[in-house]
Amino acid sequence: MNKLFPEIQKNFGFGMMRLPMDGERVDTDQVCRMVDAFLAAGFNYFDTAHGYIGGKSELAVKECLTSRYPRNRYVLTDKLSPSFFKTEADILPYFESMLEACGVEYFDFFLLHSLTAGNYPHYTSNRAFEIAGELREQGRVHHVGISFHDTAETLDKILSEQPVIEVVQLQFNYLDYEDERVQSRLCYEVCVKHGKPVIVMEPVRGGSLVNLPKAGLDVLEGLGEYSPAGYAIRYAASFDNIFMVLSGMSSMEQTEDNIKTMKDFSPFSETEHEAVRRVADIIRAIPTIPCTSCKYCVDGDHCPMNIHIPGLFSAENKARRFNTEDARGHYSWVTSNRGKPDDCIGCGACEEICPQQLPIRELLKEIGTRFA
Repeated sequence: MNKLFPEIQKNFGFGMMRLPMDGERVDTDQVCRMVDAFLAAGFNYFDTAHGYIGGKSELAVKECLTSRYPRNRYVLTDKLSPSFFKTEADILPYFESMLEACGVEYFDFFLLHSLTAGNYPHYTSNRAFEIAGELREQGRVHHVGISFHDTAETLDKILSEQPVIEVVQLQFNYLDYEDERVQSRLCYEVCVKHGKPVIVMEPVRGGSLVNLPKAGLDVLEGLGEYSPAGYAIRYAASFDNIFMVLSGMSSMEQTEDNIKTMKDFSPFSETEHEAVRRVADIIRAIPTIPCTSCKYCVDGDHCPMNIHIPGLFSAENKARRFNTEDARGHYSWVTSNRGKPDDCIGCGACEEICPQQLPIRELLKEIGTRFA
């Protein structure tokens, strides 16, 4: 049981974002079995958001969890996402729709979703923090927090200005710990400075830290006891100010492996810390396209074929490092409403403006061949 939040039984949560699918519908039969196993093992924290799986996640929460178990058996988190409200007047109806979709009368944790420097003014101008505090006073949410994707400097500003925030959800894993873009360590240290407990998202980095390069797998297999996902989750859970680690489980097999890992949690040893540092070094040593995602190549009319060049480079880098289906999923998302690599007409406008002087046309051919 958590000392700060006694309603939470263990430090591992069920992220309802990557549920198993049966075509276009959630495989609710399998999700029910996953929920049952999760609760039977002594865990009780569930996390969802209105936009997950195109709105299907909340409905799956209702069908597989809240309609089948009494309210005191689970802790439920939902989120206020900026894309679902335009004005202050939209927030409460949106909140009511989330409660209805999930089949509950209150949320244990209510997070302002995906905070960045870019959307922070949208939240403040529409009094989202004040409204969340009012909902807490009314007992309709029990704890208020944020999920965050930006720099440590931005996080420090938000936490300094918004005392209503009790908890912070961060992307945190051993590969991103020292990443200059994600700033996992720096953001974690800001939370410690402000006394805000941390919820971890993406401990397995969207599955990337499961499908490791062979040299990385060999390092972890030399340790012997846990799966690659298990090491990644335990790594995140071993930091003092982290009270919850989420896993977006998408199969019964993953659920069973995670339960095995976290049911009798043991913190990371120094040997394990050294091992995952070596794995991170192995991943970083794999050559990737040095794109900084400045987007000069796609701004304005620089690509007449509407090819999302930085997005394709991101998919290619995932494939080079991890060779995972996650890379193919990213590629499909990037090309869903835009040009594909084979649509390139070779005009060279992108290369003329690229600050990194990348051979973009040749790289697009390589990417097109890989994902054909």
